[in-house]
Amino acid sequence: MAEKNKKKYYLFEMKGAPLNIISVILFLFFLILTEILIPSFEIGGDSLSISFLLLIFVFVFHEVLHSISYVICGADFKNITYGAHLEKGIFCCLCKQNISKKNILISLLTPFVVIGILTYFLGILFSNSVLIFLSILNISGCSGDLVMFFDLCRLSNFEYSEYDNPMAFGLYSGDDFSKKKLFGLRYLGSKDQLEKTVLKKVTITKSSVVILVIYFTFAILNIVM
Repeated sequence: MAEKNKKKYYLFEMKGAPLNIISVILFLFFLILTEILIPSFEIGGDSLSISFLLLIFVFVFHEVLHSISYVICGADFKNITYGAHLEKGIFCCLCKQNISKKNILISLLTPFVVIGILTYFLGILFSNSVLIFLSILNISGCSGDLVMFFDLCRLSNFEYSEYDNPMAFGLYSGDDFSKKKLFGLRYLGSKDQLEKTVLKKVTITKSSVVILVIYFTFAILNIVM
């Protein structure tokens, strides 16, 4: 009985395909909703160029909001790291300590509510196509956060922790989560401990630097020309 109740980290990794499908569905849904609410809405010309330039900053702010939520709900800022792995298509904020279910659920929803729903509402209110488009792109990019939110809502008796894999996380629990069927998540196995390397506060891969230089060069030239 003691062995059965021994706490372990149950590791899960996000599946790319279902998250991409949900991302496209969210994008199309809010784009169609916008056309219904504002029939004259269009994104192009200067608005598109500005949105394209600001998009990276929106995604970075998305991760900052995750970290702010972590800290407000009790996490230690020294255990939070940021990363850019654009060769994998992600920015990330990793909280490398055990936190409560309430903490992770609030953190998962914060960017969706602030940069997504709230910003979308303001964009509709002021008929600002840049705000609307950036909010829709952020909402679309929240597919992983939303899938995790609804999956974790179904579970109880766990602490959440991230480690050195930006696409995976661990659930520390005495319950057996190995047989749980969680949409959009792949079970990787269990461990008694997680590798939580103390990295630099901000880690940017070399590939990400190249991608960012090309991205901003194109974005600026698009505005100038």
